[in-house]
Amino acid sequence: MTRQEPADTPLGDAFHLYDTTLRDGAQREGITYSVQDKLAVARLLDELGVGFIEGGWPGALPKDTEFFARAAKGELKLHHAVLVAFGATRKAGTTADADPQVRALLDSEAPVVTLVAKSDLRHIERALRVDVDEACAMVRDTVGFLVKEGRRVFLDAEHFFDGYAYSPETSLKVLDAAAHAGADVLVLCDTNGGQLPLGLAETVRNIKEKTGFRLGIHCQDDTSCAVANSVAAVQAGATHVQCTANGYGERAGNADLFAVTGNLVTKLGLDVLPTGGAAELTRVSHALAEIANIAPYTHQAYVGASAFAHKAGLHASAIKVDPLLYNHIDPSSVGNDMRVLVTEMAGRASLELKGRELGVDLAGRPEALTSAITKVKRLEAEGWSFEAADASLELLLRQEADDPVEAPFALESYRVVLDHRSDGEVGAEATVKVHVGGQRVIATAEGIGPVHALDAALREALSPHLSWLDSVELADYKVRILQGHPGTDAVTRVLVESTDGEREWTTVGVHGNIVEASWLALCDALVHKSTTVA
Repeated sequence: MTRQEPADTPLGDAFHLYDTTLRDGAQREGITYSVQDKLAVARLLDELGVGFIEGGWPGALPKDTEFFARAAKGELKLHHAVLVAFGATRKAGTTADADPQVRALLDSEAPVVTLVAKSDLRHIERALRVDVDEACAMVRDTVGFLVKEGRRVFLDAEHFFDGYAYSPETSLKVLDAAAHAGADVLVLCDTNGGQLPLGLAETVRNIKEKTGFRLGIHCQDDTSCAVANSVAAVQAGATHVQCTANGYGERAGNADLFAVTGNLVTKLGLDVLPTGGAAELTRVSHALAEIANIAPYTHQAYVGASAFAHKAGLHASAIKVDPLLYNHIDPSSVGNDMRVLVTEMAGRASLELKGRELGVDLAGRPEALTSAITKVKRLEAEGWSFEAADASLELLLRQEADDPVEAPFALESYRVVLDHRSDGEVGAEATVKVHVGGQRVIATAEGIGPVHALDAALREALSPHLSWLDSVELADYKVRILQGHPGTDAVTRVLVESTDGEREWTTVGVHGNIVEASWLALCDALVHKSTTVA
């Protein structure tokens, strides 16, 4: 039997950071983990340093059964976390040792088992269709059997808060049955997600005082309070908190592991991760989002790309003096970065800080700074946006700072033709005429659409002259029709994200013609890349 306690966390077994992404988080609409995905998720969570990883429900779901089997054979080597199998108590009218699903929990070889049990009288009578004594016997027998077999057992008291409000004596009987049978932690579950922090904390404190049991907390996010409820429960005495990566879960989701952990570490001073673990929060959050095939939420607390992004000039003025004046923590402590956004709201401090970030020194150059601010605000009023287009902004700032970037080519003209054939297929052909390397070059190429064809023709013209061009790829292309310009007269904004395999950069183009807007963004992408070529 492997260890039953988390390793290498400063608080050790005194506080449990428990992740249920692979079981409860997998219930989110749109998420489907393969067994290989589940192994990859578990490895990342272990790298972060969570104490317990709930791997799924062996015996109930074939993929979960396979996951535990492969983990037991050595495919999953955990350095910090303990693997947990989730399951239900025995069925009514049988014994724990004869229940096949309880046996499957043992067969999983997981050293810790979390059992779910009804703790609401209404669910006991209407869903289980047994009386309270039998429900408690089901808990007592299953916990006792697993403990006797050498497993550590946690109990998830399902629907606890609603049940406690309806029939407190019933809910307490269920907890008592589990505790006296040997369960280590009794997890109070806000299964319907309807609790608010003050009331939930009062209940947790009340249960702690009445029973003295070790309590955990599991919160759903149906009131958008799962993180707040989890932290409030810890402040009220819970020493085991269950979360999912990025708040994944059924309906509105679960308590977000990264927000809860950020609060526990930076606000409550609880060392729930190994030394240096907090600085991995952002990286692991984004990696887990990739495995789930869900775009990272940019405005996610602590780990989102916008969590420490500042737009207003007033903020930037203060940040210039001391970054912590408008950041609630040092972003690097959770592996994130501060960003200054440049928009029509930008002031002198915003642009000066952004210039410093991009390697363009505008400090002590009031005329250049004023000229840059005027140009940015004029362009923003015309529909340009530099919030997500740092590469285009850098080129603009260099121009205003009298350090312009010399483009590696010059356009003479381009032409794009659409071809709608009788078979319904639509294609495009583009011809570009450019001057590069002292030569006039003409190139023609076909593409699926006009922008594709234009990009292909430009590459054909430039590739013989720019050795680095083949390394540059289009990573993303976004088009937005700007408000205030309805119908066919609308102004189009195009964002182009490019990559050379080592870094990514984004450029912007705006025009009434989508092809020209795309051309402007494509050209900026190549000009920006040229600044990094020795």
